[in-house]
This record gives sequence, structure tokens and C-alpha cells, in this order.
Amino acid sequence: MLKDLVTLNVFGFLLIFARIGTTFAMMPGVSSPYVPTRVRLGLALAVSFLIAPVLAAGLPTLPPTVPGLALLVAGEILVGAFFGTIARVMFASLQTAGTVIAYSSSMANALIQDPIAEQQSATISGFLLAAGLVAVFATDMHHLMIRAVIDSYDLFQPGHALPFSDLAHMMGRYVADSFRLGLQMAAPFVVAGLTYYIGLGLLGRLMPQLQVFFFGLPFQITAQIWVMTVAFSGILLAFMNHFAEGYAPFLAP
Repeated sequence: MLKDLVTLNVFGFLLIFARIGTTFAMMPGVSSPYVPTRVRLGLALAVSFLIAPVLAAGLPTLPPTVPGLALLVAGEILVGAFFGTIARVMFASLQTAGTVIAYSSSMANALIQDPIAEQQSATISGFLLAAGLVAVFATDMHHLMIRAVIDSYDLFQPGHALPFSDLAHMMGRYVADSFRLGLQMAAPFVVAGLTYYIGLGLLGRLMPQLQVFFFGLPFQITAQIWVMTVAFSGILLAFMNHFAEGYAPFLAP
């Protein structure tokens, strides 16, 4: 009885935890440094414990050799890292948009320590990342990622060979789409900044005595803040739609 418990239940739980735990370790928000490691570990263990009875029947048996066990666990960790990286790549669209907006509005020198990106970022990038993270958790869209990981056991079955070429192609597509979306979300600020620079250049030629720096910079920052108030809701809606569509292919019908 004890041997069956060790070889079946505990092994299956640890195999599930390898995929779920890796996903939570890379999940935006949960993986941030301000979240205690015990909280992160507790969430991963709780989710693994809840879904273990449902997925245990489809798990492979314990491999007889250590290399076979290592390959099996490594495959589960790789799948979990793939789903966690997808979320980080989609959140990177907000950081791209914030960086472009900061350069367009002459606020690129205002840097803060971004706890989500875990690096020095422009103030606008940190603001958009924090707003996007709050919107995802407030609307329960983070459940999409958890559901996608659970449903991935039908697509990426433990013990089977992983389609590395498809994973690499899909990851490249997610990176390209994220960068494209970031530029699209920053497009209103780029247009406003370009229009402002052209107008300021013409005004400087017509009025050589105009103090361009003292007059232009405050007006530019004020105008871009006004554009932010108008476009902020559209930016969040575009990101939320992008986040939902990113995990939709992995959800079971």
C-alpha cells in the first residue's frame, strides 16, 4: 500500500507541480520580488493539489531509470516555462509602449525601479505595467493562464516528445505581435509628438528670439499627459484583448 502511494500519487503530484510551479515562478505579478517566496510556493502547491486527482489518470508511470525521470521532469518544467514566458512577453507590449511614449514626450530620463519588469524603466512604462497587471487580476483574466496550463495536458502530454520547432515558432510570433502592439498603442503619442516638433520648428524659424527650451518642454509634457488621459482606456482595452487572445489557442473548447 505504501509503495503504491509513493510510486503513483506522490510521483504524479510532483510531476504536476513541476509544470504548475514553473508557471507560477514566471507568472507576472506572482513572480515579482515583492511577493514572498512562501506565498508563491503555497499557491503553486494548492493549485497542483486541486488538479492532481483530475489529471492523475493521464500521467505516465514512474520511469525505471534516473535519466528517464530527469527528462520527464525537464519536459514538464519546459512547458511551464513556456506558458509563463508567454505572459511576460505579452506584458512586454506595455513596456514597449511606455518606452516609446516616454521618448516621444521627453520623459525618458525619468526612471524608476519597476517591480514588474525587475529593472530600471521609464515612469510611463512602470505606470502602464502596473495598470495592466491590476486590470488582469481585477477582471480575473489571470485565470486564463491557469486554465491554459491545465488544458495543456491534452496538447503537451507528459512523457511525449515536445514539438520544439512549433514552440520556437510560436514564441517568435508572440514576441513580434507584442512589439507590434506596443508600437500601435504608442501611435497617438508619436503622432502628437511629431506634430508638435514640426510646429515648434516652424515657430522657431518664425520667431528666432523664442526660448524654445523654456517654452516647448513644459507645453510638450502637458500635451502628452492630455493625450494619455484620452488614450489610456483604449491602451488597456487593447492589451486586455491581446492577453485574452494570447491564451485562447490553448484553452479546451
